Amino acid sequence: MEVLVARNEPLRPDDPSQPIRCPHMLATPGLRPHFPAMFVVTESDAAAIRAAFEEGGELSAAVELRRRFPGITDNVQAREHARVIAGWTPIEVPPVKPMPRLRR
Repeated sequence: MEVLVARNEPLRPDDPSQPIRCPHMLATPGLRPHFPAMFVVTESDAAAIRAAFEEGGELSAAVELRRRFPGITDNVQAREHARVIAGWTPIEVPPVKPMPRLRR
């Protein structure tokens, strides 16, 4: 079986380094996750990483990040992510205006 990518280059489906793509299907049997290295940082995670960065520096923030996300095993990558997350500022949520009640 030969699977084609968008550039019409044949891929070997038994090669684990190559993605499996079919032009007419969104999902195929044996399809690997689209973003296996993606992770979600909650506001409480970000606040803890920011606090560690402010109190102990970049290395402390990287340790806190790796404690909360054990899938990150590379120290260089953890330090980079910690710097980025420490630079975030919390989003200010605008106050919710009450809806006027309709009279009947």
